[in-house]
Amino acid sequence: MTSLILLSLALGLDAFSVSLGMGMQAVRLKYVFLTGVAIGAFHIIMPGFGMLLGQWFSESASDWATLAGGAMLFGLGAYAVFASFAEKHSFSYRLSGIGFWLFALSVSIDSFPVGFSLGLSDADVIISVVSFGLFSMLLTWTGFIIGRHAGAMLGRYSELLGGSILCALGLNAIF
Repeated sequence: MTSLILLSLALGLDAFSVSLGMGMQAVRLKYVFLTGVAIGAFHIIMPGFGMLLGQWFSESASDWATLAGGAMLFGLGAYAVFASFAEKHSFSYRLSGIGFWLFALSVSIDSFPVGFSLGLSDADVIISVVSFGLFSMLLTWTGFIIGRHAGAMLGRYSELLGGSILCALGLNAIF
């Protein structure tokens, strides 16, 4: 259960860091609410699909499935850690129309391989995806609200923390 909470937090911190930056722009609370709901829904759909695919794959795979899942988590976490040090280029998104859906999808797409690796380890799909969706929705809302009041420095650290958690969980699955 602790691993699931940490993984949910790690996935949600990505949405938090992006919404923190978006929150520094003048975004109406209506769009903050809708964006949190959409990101939460995508954080249910993407890892859910990944978990179902991972479960199907693990039934036909051998003992290396757990190793592959751990390696995927570690790789995703390492990417997030290194990306947190890269120079970010700010893009201006409009939180309406296609920009709204692209924003929600872009912060949720990384949850697919996490779901896939959990599917390889035969985790409970419903509990996992609901946890991912709830944490990401709440952290998105929190990021927007804090973004209205805080500086840009916190965004990099939350991405670094999320990547570190994914790396630790990946290493835990491998060893």
